[in-house]
Amino acid sequence: MSTDRDAARLASQRETLCAAAVRALTGDAALHYRAGRVCRELRPLPIHAPHLRADAATDDFMSLRGAADGVALRVVHSDAALHRALSGDDPVERVLFEMLEQLRCESLAPAGMPGLAQNLRHRFEAWSRAFCRSGLVDSQIGILIYTVAQIAWSRLTGWPVLEETEDLIEASRAAIVPAIGVELAGMRRCRADQRAFAEHALALARRIAAMIRDERAAFNEVDTQNAREQDAALTSFSLWVDFDDEDGWEMPALAQSGDSAVLQASADGYRAYTTRYDREIRPGTMVRAALLRTYRERLDARIAARGINVARLARVLRDALVIPQNDGWSFGEEHGRIDGRRLAQLVTSPAERRLFRLERIRPRADCVLTFLIDCSGSMKAYIDAAAVMIDTLVRAGDEAGLETEVLGYTTGAWNGGRAQLDWLARGRPKHPGRLNELCHMVFKDATTRWRGARADIAALFKADLFREGVDGEALEWACARIAARDAARRIVVVISDGSPMDGATSLANDPYYLDNHLKQVVARHETMRDVEILGLGVGLDLGPYYRHRLAIDLSAPPDMKRLIEIARWVGARR
Repeated sequence: MSTDRDAARLASQRETLCAAAVRALTGDAALHYRAGRVCRELRPLPIHAPHLRADAATDDFMSLRGAADGVALRVVHSDAALHRALSGDDPVERVLFEMLEQLRCESLAPAGMPGLAQNLRHRFEAWSRAFCRSGLVDSQIGILIYTVAQIAWSRLTGWPVLEETEDLIEASRAAIVPAIGVELAGMRRCRADQRAFAEHALALARRIAAMIRDERAAFNEVDTQNAREQDAALTSFSLWVDFDDEDGWEMPALAQSGDSAVLQASADGYRAYTTRYDREIRPGTMVRAALLRTYRERLDARIAARGINVARLARVLRDALVIPQNDGWSFGEEHGRIDGRRLAQLVTSPAERRLFRLERIRPRADCVLTFLIDCSGSMKAYIDAAAVMIDTLVRAGDEAGLETEVLGYTTGAWNGGRAQLDWLARGRPKHPGRLNELCHMVFKDATTRWRGARADIAALFKADLFREGVDGEALEWACARIAARDAARRIVVVISDGSPMDGATSLANDPYYLDNHLKQVVARHETMRDVEILGLGVGLDLGPYYRHRLAIDLSAPPDMKRLIEIARWVGARR
């Protein structure tokens, strides 16, 4: 279990280092990694050649750096608008032209950066080996594509073709080099001039595309099955390449964010117009006992339908969050440190071996885990699945010996309520700050075991709890509660499907007033390191607010595999 957690953390660290390298090479501060891809703001940069697609979880670090360096060089040395204007319409020609332009950019690696050149070479060779292992070179089209890639890479970069496949491509190279030799020489000569290079690259792409069409036509006449096998190599090669206007790669939508001019201009920072109507409640006490039992039965039925193994989930949480600590000594052992009090036995009983003591290590659940649930109106659609997830994780945490809390936040009214009425009665002073009455909810506190709180957790189904959300103050409240607990680790998991929203506050201040306050709260606690704050986005990437976040789909309750993934993510040390 810990191996999986360490691997996930290592992959994240690698992506962070690669993103820093890309920004340093390009000078573009907007570039970052998201879900394994280099992105600018919200949009992933296209993958222009198959060897740029690397996986942080499986590829070695040098391969990841090579792919990142390749993307950076493409940003620096290629004019995207000019490239689009020069690209042809034929799909095969376009795929080859994309690859050649990428190799041109990589051939322009600065001479004073030999490490970068080695990264690029390592990445291309790693892809070459993987392409050969896939069996795609067994077809004539596959070996043709592979040979063109090797020859072009070698001619542009000056590196030799991959030695272990040199014999494999020898026949194809001898057949095609006479036909494309002029284009290869022209590309090498014009590497520094994108427009001039494109003329030779397009000519080469057209020649190779014609060869591929001839091969396909020949096999179509003889054997349809063989024709499909021949096309597999080209299809696989094409699927690894993205185009600027055809990027079909999917990622969770990113929460929208912006800057609050009101908050930035305020000398006092964030404030609430009034706190007199704010309250903290226990929803379980506000539901009739019979209805609460019905809610609990409904939740139990949904959990049973998912076939969740709570004991296994508890072991995952225990492995992730429980800390080994010293717990005295174990005496009378046959190995370890000599126990001075038993030395006399060595004289009286020379055969006695139990003269040692061992330090006793026992796992200790020295962690408090809080789930803070966004109970805004839009979350109502996901609350069944969210309740299954939270109840199961809390029950597993209880079995693992953890202290857990289940908290929620909403507002006491829609569009401001009594706080807004007070503001209106006083003549609508400018920029009043938060303009609604808060409602913070405790479904389970840290001192209550799951069994004692299981009915109260089911109060999540109470429909009239869901109104609007003031996330920043709710997070501050949750952090204050957990910071008061004596524990080695304190973790708050915020479960939300969007940005903070209160209509009255947004209208009276600006749309990002609450949004920016949430960012300030998260940044403050990350600086203090008193609480670990994680953002669990429901169908949404909460990246603008939480550095450590995970997007999940709660259109249906999570299964065992997904719950284990969440448990490991929560327990990963950052």
